[in-house]
Amino acid sequence: MKARVKWIENSTFLGESNSGHAVVMAASTTPGGVTTAPSPMEYLLLGTGGCTSVDVVMILQKGRQDVRGCECRLDAERAATDPKVFTKINMHFVVTGKNLKPDTVQRAIDLSAEKYCSASIMLGKMAEITHSFEIVDAD
Repeated sequence: MKARVKWIENSTFLGESNSGHAVVMAASTTPGGVTTAPSPMEYLLLGTGGCTSVDVVMILQKGRQDVRGCECRLDAERAATDPKVFTKINMHFVVTGKNLKPDTVQRAIDLSAEKYCSASIMLGKMAEITHSFEIVDAD
C-alpha cells in the first residue's frame, strides 16, 4: 500500500491514496482552534470505525443475518501531553435489522476486535478499547 500527503497551504494537506482517492486534512494551529477539514487524528479514528464496521456488517451478512444498518459511534480520549496518543476509545454499535440476536451481534463485534480489524488491533496496543452495542429492530 502506498499513499502521498502533499502540503497545500498553512496547516492544510491533501492525502492521496494509491487507489486514486483524495482527502483534505488540516491541523489547528492553536489548541481547540477551527480547522478547514478533519485532522489526521480524526481520520485515524474515522478509519478505525470504518474498518470495524465493515467487518461487523460482513460477518453478520455471511451469517445470513438480516442486517440493514450499522452505525459505529466512537468516543475517544487522548493523552494530555505530546505525542497525545489515543488512550481510551469506546466503539458503540447501533445495528439495525430483522430478528438480530444479541449473541450473534456480540460475536461479530468480538471477531472484528480480536481477529479482523487491523486498525483497532493496532490502536489497541496503545489505547484501551471497549465495545458496546444496541440492536434496533427494522420495521
